[in-house]
Parts: sequence; C-alpha cells; structure tokens
Amino acid sequence: MAGADPGARIGELLDRLGREAGPQARETADELVRSVVEFYGEGLARTVRLLRAAPTGSDPLAVLTADELVGDLLILHDLHPEDTMTRVGRALDKVRPYLGSHAGDVDVAGLDTEAPEGPVLRLRLRGSCDGCPSSTQTVRWTIEEAVARLAPEIAHIEVEGVTQEPAAAGQPLLQIQPRPPADAPTGSAAEPPHWHTLATPALPARDHATRVADIEGNALLLVRLPGNLYAYRDRCPGCGADLRTAPLDGEFLSCAECAARFDVRHAGRGEHTHLEPLPLLEEEGAVRVALPELLGAGP
Repeated sequence: MAGADPGARIGELLDRLGREAGPQARETADELVRSVVEFYGEGLARTVRLLRAAPTGSDPLAVLTADELVGDLLILHDLHPEDTMTRVGRALDKVRPYLGSHAGDVDVAGLDTEAPEGPVLRLRLRGSCDGCPSSTQTVRWTIEEAVARLAPEIAHIEVEGVTQEPAAAGQPLLQIQPRPPADAPTGSAAEPPHWHTLATPALPARDHATRVADIEGNALLLVRLPGNLYAYRDRCPGCGADLRTAPLDGEFLSCAECAARFDVRHAGRGEHTHLEPLPLLEEEGAVRVALPELLGAGP
C-alpha cells in the first residue's frame, strides 16, 4: 500500500486474525512474522557485510549472488542477474563429476514454468546406475540438492533415466520429490537426507587415500581418487566388516576380511554386491555429504 505504514498494516491484520480465528492462530501468526523479519534482517546484515568486505572494483551483484541466503532473496524478488536455466546449468556442472561414477551424465530436457505446482525441470540421464538402487537414490538426492541450492524456485524435478540397454528405452521417469519414491531401496529414509559439511581434517589428504569420518555416530568411508572424492558407508556388504583398513589398489577397494573388491569410481560396484554410496557435493572448497537413514539399516 503506497504511503501506508507497513508495520501498522501488519499489526491490524494480526489483530483481525486474532479476533476472527482465536488467540492460538494469533500466536502462530506472530511467530511467522518474527521468523520472516529475522530472515530478511539476516539478509540485510549479510548484504552490508559482504559489500563492506568486497575487494575494490568487484561487481556488487556477483558478490551478493555468491552468498546463498542473499542470492535466495534476490531470486524471490526477481532481482537475480541470472535466469533460472543459467543457474540450473551451473548446478548440474557441479554434480557432473559425481554423476560420472553413477549415471554417466545429465542433460536438460526442458523447463515447464506453467505447471500448477510451480516450475518443473525435466532432465535426462545418459548412462546407468549399474543396477544399484542405492546408487539410483544417491543420484536423485544429489541432483535435487544441487538444483535446490542454486535454483530454489524449481518446485519439482523429473529425470528420465536412459540406460545403455535398448529394451529399457521406455522406462518410467525418476521422480525427484520431497520424499523418496516408491522404488527407493528398502530401509531408506521417510524424509529427505540431512546434508553435513565436512571440515578439511576429516578428508583424505591426498589422492589414492581413504579416511573414515564420523557424523552423528555414523561411520562414512571417504576415498580420494584423482579428480574426485567419493563417500560410502563404512561397511562391507558381503561380510559386514568395516572398510577403514581396506587396501586401495588403484581404483579398487578390497575388504580386509573377505577380500571382496569394489570399484570406487563406479558407485562401489563389486562382482556380487555393491557398496552403499552416499550423496556428496564439492563446491567452492567445501565438501558436503548427505546422511540418509539407510545408514542405520542392514546388518
């Protein structure tokens, strides 16, 4: 309302809600308003800090859009200098090294901005997930997280999984949704996975090295090969032993107990079984890994 006091108008609306819907609804509305004010307050504070700390001659918009919270606010108000497809492309570039070990590559098949539920992004996978349900699920989670961070306006993602088998050409789309689809592996989480940032000391220090990281009591095996970092559950699917002492021969990890060998670059594929891969994103020097509930499943 031009010329009106926004604060007074918000107070009037809250008072009306209290009269019409009762005190409990008023309390909920008050909490919602406080949360929105805190959200925008943090955005303004970050904007000031970022601009003050920006190097002389830097592009102010580039400085602001590099921050996730400020970037989200710019997107929300249609002020971001990059359009949706440009940001989607940057997100997919971030996950392509990871997808190369699980699903080959991913292409954009289209963007439907008129869908009733909001913008729907359609992607096409080239390659396969080696027949591993866990690998398929980690691909879903990784794509969803990468796109959500750079293009939060995308409401839904459909991924057409194209395998190298001609008979599979008509397979259904993979649906990336807030909850795992019906074909998610047994024991997977009912909720989306939680993403955690790993500090540098928790990571392998060099190529062809492994390290076990603990997140919330769950052991993750991290393997660094030239060009990529991989995360797996620290458990041999064959004998149940941990893999922290497993020797790494080139790109193959061998269980110290049962001698089973697993291809680290190709989603942990073994001769008769499969390591349990975890979604992982490396971006701007930070490493983030997802911790789905399926870590606690299985023997």
